[in-house]
This record gives sequence, C-alpha cells and structure tokens, in this order.
Amino acid sequence: MKYAIGIDVGTSGTKTVLFDSRGEVIASATAEYPLYQPKNGYAEQEPADWWAASASTVKAVLKKSGVNPSDIAGIGLSGQMHGLVMLDESNAVIRRSIIWCDQRTAKECEEITEKVGAKRLIEITANPALTGFTASKILWVRNNEPENYARCKHILLPKDYVRFMLTGEYATEVSDASGMQLLDIPRRCWSDEILEKLDIDSSLLAKVYESPEITGYITKEAAALTGLSEGTPVVGGAGDNAAAAVGTGAVSDGKAFTTIGSSGVVFAHTSGISIDPQGRVHTFCCAVPGCWHVMGVTQGAGLSLKWFRDNFCGAEKETARLMGVDEYELMDKQAKTVPIGSNRLIYLPYLMGERTPHLDPDARGMFFGLSAVHTKKEMLRAVMEGVAFSLKDCVEICRAMGISVSDMTACGGGGASPLWRQMLADLYGCPVKTSSSKEGPALGVAILAFVGAGVYESVPAACEAIIKSAQVQQPIEENTPVYDKYYKLYTELYPAVKEKYAVLAGLS
Repeated sequence: MKYAIGIDVGTSGTKTVLFDSRGEVIASATAEYPLYQPKNGYAEQEPADWWAASASTVKAVLKKSGVNPSDIAGIGLSGQMHGLVMLDESNAVIRRSIIWCDQRTAKECEEITEKVGAKRLIEITANPALTGFTASKILWVRNNEPENYARCKHILLPKDYVRFMLTGEYATEVSDASGMQLLDIPRRCWSDEILEKLDIDSSLLAKVYESPEITGYITKEAAALTGLSEGTPVVGGAGDNAAAAVGTGAVSDGKAFTTIGSSGVVFAHTSGISIDPQGRVHTFCCAVPGCWHVMGVTQGAGLSLKWFRDNFCGAEKETARLMGVDEYELMDKQAKTVPIGSNRLIYLPYLMGERTPHLDPDARGMFFGLSAVHTKKEMLRAVMEGVAFSLKDCVEICRAMGISVSDMTACGGGGASPLWRQMLADLYGCPVKTSSSKEGPALGVAILAFVGAGVYESVPAACEAIIKSAQVQQPIEENTPVYDKYYKLYTELYPAVKEKYAVLAGLS
C-alpha cells in the first residue's frame, strides 16, 4: 500500500493528514499559531510558525500511524493564499508575512491600477487590483519599508515557504500564483508586462509548476526534523480553494462546489479560460493542468447565521445545551416551519460589505419587508434564504460566462444543513450533495501527490477512484418558481440603495 501526506497551512493552524491510496484517513494532527495585528486592518504571521507546525504535525502523523516513511509516495501542500514571505540572500525571513486578510494596501491598489490600467489588469490577471492579493503587499513594503525591500532576494507564498524548508527549492504552482496578481492567467506564467510596469524584478519570484508536478524532494535536514525519508517527492499542491476542489471532485466541466463558512464561496471548474470583464468573480488557474476555475465570494454567509444565533437565539443555545444537540439543528427545524419567502421578508447578507457581484465595502445587511407579523423564526429563515440568494448571484455570473454548473457539492459548516442544501438545490436548479470525506484541502493535495508519484494517471482519474458522495438534495420542481420570484426582488434591492450605503458610510 502506498500513502500520501497532505499539509494544509491555514490561518489559525496547520493540519497534516496521512492518507492511503484509496483516500482513507490513516492519521491526522493539527498545530495552531498566533495572528498578529500591530495596527487596525493589519494581519501578519511568522513563517517560522508555519514551518514548526508543519514539521511537528508530519512527525506526529508518522508516529501515530506506524507507516514506514519509505511507503510515503509523495507530499502535497495546500494553504492560505496571497501571503507575502520575503527572504534575504541567506534565506532568512526579513519580516513577518503580510497575510491574505490584511487591508493596508488601498493606495498600492490604486498605484497598480494606474500603472497597468484597469482593463489591461483584468485581461492579464483576470482580476481588479485587490488589497488581499500579493502584488499590492510587495509595493507596500517597497513604499513603506525600503530597507526591507532592498534586502529581498526571494518572494514566496505561505505554503511555498514550507516547501522551501522541506526541499530547499524556490517553487510555486499555478493556482496559488494566480492570487499574486503577477501571473498571466491565460498563459499560466509570470507576466513580463505586469512585472515591468510595476518594476518588480522577475528573479525575486519562484519557478511556476502545474499542481501535480514534482517540485523537489525532501532534504536530509528536513528528513531529520520530520521523520520523512530523504528524497520523498513534494508536488506543487494548490491554494486552499483549488485544493478543496480536488478534495471534493470538482475537477471537470459542470462540477462545482459551494462552501458556507464564515464567508461563502462558489467555485466552478472550466476547461476553457473565461474572464469576467467587470471583475466580479475571480478566474484562477486550477489544480488540473491546463484548466481554470471561476470563484465568486460572498462575505457574510455563515457569518450571518452566526451573528443571528449569537444575538437572537439564546433560548435555542440553552435548549441545545440541555438536550446535548447542536444549536444549529434546532435553528434548522425552526426555519423549516416557515414557508419559502419567509412570509415576504428578505435579508441582504452584507454584514461585512460584499465582493460578488457588487465589490462594495460600504454595503451593509438589511431586512426588507419587516412587519409586526414576523417572528424570530421568519427572520431566521430569511437569513438563510438571503445567503442562498447571494450564492446564486455567484452561480448566475458563472453561467453568464458560459461555464456549466450542473453538479454541486456543498462544503463548510453551513453545508451540513439539509435545509440550506435544499435551498441551494432549488435555487441552482441542480442536485446539491456532500462529500463523504471532510478533509477537503488536505485530501486534495494528497491526491495531487498520488498523481505526481504515478499512483494515478491524472487528477480526474484519481478523483473518480477516491471521491465518494454522501447525501444528495435534488431540486424540488415546485419550489423553484417560488424562490425565483423572491430572488428577482432580492437582486433589485442593492441597486435601489447602493448610493445610500455610501452616504451611511460617511456619517460620523
């Protein structure tokens, strides 16, 4: 039996999972680390913490499993995207990594747009300049910490720093590199035009691989620290969402997944390049060689339900505690007693601004149609429906771009709700299922490692053999036209109040 290890370098911690070639979990381990916020809107982490967590969890899963390290076919890496890691000429980390959720780079985004041009930027990188992406972070360091920028010899992403510590190689892969805003997305290589216009030396950047390609091998030093065998191959891996796509089997046309975590994501696979000229969704290279994915994001998905629970569902929380059940199960049962449309109540889930389709940081949440007949349970269902409407916005943009969405997997905490999955099935007009594995990104990059090591011939073939579906919600035909009426009104509400959001944001 051959095995593979998936290392997922997240924001709160690193999770390492050892799988056999059927995708079964043999052992797993997690190590947490801090997030630093030196100023409002700043977010940083220590790359040394990622490496320590990765080394310790690999060692732990090998010890727990008793698997012979020589039977490990390969290692796959996943992780948080967009983070900036800067190394000097001796490979020492120059400063803490500025990570994905840092918001300090608004001026640098303006600088990028001015130097490249808004239209041209989207044509090459498939996205407008965003504070989360890596390019603006590079410019911020150059503009604000010139001494650190002058020392910089290598720029890596978070998971790729762990790769460097494992293999000694400066390497990345197309899915994670797509989030740097320096990659030519259609051509799957660094953009000479972007680098020239931003005056960034191409020698700073790592070599770009496809996700299942072998990028290096475990060094003697890394083997001593982790317990792995020297010479074990390490494949490109993938950014967190691209890895999750492999881990849920969304690796061919028509397949997609919806994640309802704090934010919500709709991720659709496409074998042809398709870019939204308005920049409402992200088009990135995906983990399947020669293919792409389109991703829409709603900021306040599961966050909306958590906000409602924490502020209005104290009785449900206490009852759930006494019954020994999940409070969200009780909330689901309450919402299910309310008809579609929540008795003419609509919720806009813009608690944290919005990305898809509006890209408006000033947007805020709203209950529309609230009256004296409404109770907590109508408001609860309206929250769930509003999030589902927002996710449908993402699906509709994908379909308008010519991308098929006919096979949907639901992930994340919200994906565990049968009621929410049924809402999505009715709104999307296609089956919505869950995956039998809950490992997502770690499984995805382990599958990539199996492909790189030759255990499977391709990513789709590996997913066909490994990924299994669990519950499936079929669309209920009579529900769809009812939802469509409310969804149409929902789409008309944001344009009606858009200007007032900006006014509200300006009030002291």
